Formats: sequence, structure tokens, C-alpha cells
Amino acid sequence: MINIGKYTRLDVVKEVDFGLYLDGGPFGELLLPAKYVPEGTVPGDEIEVFIYADSEDRLIATTQTPKAIVGSFAYMEVRQVNEYGAFLDWGIDGKDLMVPFREQRERMEVGKSYLVRVYLDERTDRIVASSKLNKFVESKGGDYSPNQEVQIIVGDATDLGYRVIVDDLYWGVLYKNEIFQALKPGASLKAYIKNIREDGRIDLSLQVQGVQSIDHSSEKVLSAIKENDGFLALTDKSSPDLIYQKMGMSKKAFKRAIGSLYKQRLIKLEKDGLRLS
Repeated sequence: MINIGKYTRLDVVKEVDFGLYLDGGPFGELLLPAKYVPEGTVPGDEIEVFIYADSEDRLIATTQTPKAIVGSFAYMEVRQVNEYGAFLDWGIDGKDLMVPFREQRERMEVGKSYLVRVYLDERTDRIVASSKLNKFVESKGGDYSPNQEVQIIVGDATDLGYRVIVDDLYWGVLYKNEIFQALKPGASLKAYIKNIREDGRIDLSLQVQGVQSIDHSSEKVLSAIKENDGFLALTDKSSPDLIYQKMGMSKKAFKRAIGSLYKQRLIKLEKDGLRLS
């Protein structure tokens, strides 16, 4: 089955000087240009490709990896603006991704980057993008439990911290006083449900909360000690920046972790660091 704007596996049916033709089913034979053909691929093979429409609205295949497929979000730079809209660097040679003016939350400018959602316009069957994310992301909802791991995409910075998209479905918030690392819009990373408010809105944390936080952080510290031949040159007196640089956690979480490991007699606290018992 062909899904425009997504990856699919197709059979190679014919080889020509300028590439391969693939079995596109109801769409007929689709060209995979020669410069994108993996070495050794011949008729009869099956190959994974990304399907999109070229500048003349002909379906074409590529083995290049776009920055986002239909149904996903990405942070992309505007390459040009014309009378039809803005065109983003999509990561595909010779094919930028259009954001029509009607789909721009604010007028886009060349050289600036924006978080967008990629979708298939049902009226034109063209792959386009939109920065009007509230059309695709719910402001509240989701059946989540405290400390449940989720995948987030970082959105805009606010006075509170950052708006983030949770599991490609819901808006959530990361509070700036709980962020101990640099975040970039469009970054995809793991987070944990901190709280579901009475109005259904989602608060998140980049670290597991409460008792589980100690367990999670303790495992991380213990693994780091083992990976460093049984000694880690960090103590509860180390600077927060150094602790985060080496362990990816706050100093508070680190101190709780080593306290837990020490009580369990798994580590020894030495002047210059932590040693495996």
C-alpha cells in the first residue's frame, strides 16, 4: 500500500539508465532516481523508500531521509518565501516543503526556523506543513499516570518554561526551575508525567519524581561507577554544573542517589569521589 509522505516497501520492477522503477500499485510505476539507488539493488528486490510529489506533482521515490514525514512535527528553516507561502528545508534534494500563508501562525521569514506539523492536504494531495499547531495538538487530556515515561517535542519558550508536545497528541509544560539542561525548539526527548491538573492540562519533568526518582538516579550513578572501573570522581561537594555534565541530573537528585546507594552499602564515600563497595 502506498502512503504518500511516509515510508513504504516496494518491489523493484525495472532498471533504466536514470534509475529504477518501483511497483506503485494503483499509482503505477514510480521512479527512484539513480543517485538514490543503493548499490547492488536489482529488479525483484524490495526496497524501503519515501514517497512524495515532485514540482510537477508526479509521485517519486527517494531513499533520502526527510526531516519529518506526514503526521509528525519538526523544526525547520525557511529557505524562501514567495506569493504562495514559505518553503522549508525538508532535507530532500531539490524539494522544499511549503507552508501556505493560511497555515502560518505568524508570517514566516527567510532564515528563521519554526516548529511545524507535516500533513497531506486532502484537497490537493500535496504534502504541506502548518505552524498552527493547535489544530493538531489538544490543550488537555491523555490517560497518564504520575512518573509515566512519554516522548516530547520541545516547543516555544514561555515565562513558565517550555511548551512541549506530548506523544504527538497533547500540549504539556516543562517548568524552567526544573530544567537543568539546554533545550532547543524541535528537540525530541524523553520526559515523565509530573502531574495532571484538575483542568486536564499536563505538567512534566525531565526526571522521575519522588521515590522512583531516587531509584532511577541511583541506578544511573551505580552504572557510571561500574563503567569507570569502580570509581567516579564526583562527590556531594561537586558543582551542579559538573554533576550535570557527567551525570545529566541535578545536584539534588545526585545527592539523594548517593545517599540511597550508601545506605544500601553499595558504594563508599571517599574524599575525591565514589567507590564501588
